[in-house]
Amino acid sequence: MFWFIMAGMAAFAALAAIWPVLRSSPPSRDADPATSEPAFYTAQLDEIQRDVERGLLPQGEAASARAEAARRLISARSEAPKPALPPRARWRLAAAALIAVGVPVVALPLYAYLGRPQMPDEPLASRPPPSLASSNIEAAVAGVEAHLIAKPDDGKGWAVIAPVYMRLERYEDAARAYSEALRLLGEDGARRAAYGEALVAAAGGVVTDKAREAFMKALADEPGLPQARFYLALAAEQDGEKDDAIRDYESLIADASPDARWVDAVKKRLASLKGEPPPQADPEASAAAPEAQQAMIEGMVSRLANRLASNGGSVDEWERLIRAYTVLHEADKAKAALADARKALAPDQNAVASLDALAHDLGLGDAN
Repeated sequence: MFWFIMAGMAAFAALAAIWPVLRSSPPSRDADPATSEPAFYTAQLDEIQRDVERGLLPQGEAASARAEAARRLISARSEAPKPALPPRARWRLAAAALIAVGVPVVALPLYAYLGRPQMPDEPLASRPPPSLASSNIEAAVAGVEAHLIAKPDDGKGWAVIAPVYMRLERYEDAARAYSEALRLLGEDGARRAAYGEALVAAAGGVVTDKAREAFMKALADEPGLPQARFYLALAAEQDGEKDDAIRDYESLIADASPDARWVDAVKKRLASLKGEPPPQADPEASAAAPEAQQAMIEGMVSRLANRLASNGGSVDEWERLIRAYTVLHEADKAKAALADARKALAPDQNAVASLDALAHDLGLGDAN
């Protein structure tokens, strides 16, 4: 059945190509019937009849005149040569024959060789989304962003792109995407915790007040959520509340399932707080889940430090960096960042005063 359809389509295509070629051109003046010899004698017979009707020609003369004109008409028709096709018409017929034969002869074998008629169809609804079909994640993100510009109320779209932003280290965009997803799709503990993590990442690894609020709300919706509990323990550590941080880390480890892959990272932070050597990590386990991964925090802090060294920043950003070094137990780097901040913000006395208060709270002493 398929090949019958293909043959019909090929025939239709050939006819479409032949039709303009076979169209007759306007007749030339030489071929005008009004000037040919048979037409002349035919007209003469008509004229004899009209003369008889008007009484201009007697019947006897009319009969002989008719006989003579008829004889000449018959003779002219029998002797007239058959018209030959002009050269242009012959070329048109040859081209039409070539098209009629050539199109199917070339097209059908070519399709049989290159085509795949046995391949099943693939409806649009069943095709994978661009983010899965494309190896270029940036192009996929651009496609989702264009979709969200056209349909900003697509909560699922925001929920899909938010973790991708985190992977691309576009933390502020990730926080905004999670915020939109929460607004459009409603509260969800895990999504709220992910939103808090994005805020922490955007702040260079520091648990800000806004992030702390997000984690507390996530726990209210989903008690025991490890991601939120980890960051709240980190917030206590960040604020210098060592005993609270130790208690929260120990509680998190005690409640963890045996196969939790983030436990090693929490144990390392706990050992660091207690001044103990870090435990031997399980070689089969990941160093930490993304939400508690030490390397991620260190990378965020490093990027914040480089940006402030190159472009400067506000007092809040400098304080985030100083706090982050303190959380990482890198007192020397924290003091160096405090000195750099005082130098960069020296004209702003209020900013310098805020830095002095932070240094006192964190126990950094006088770093002038």
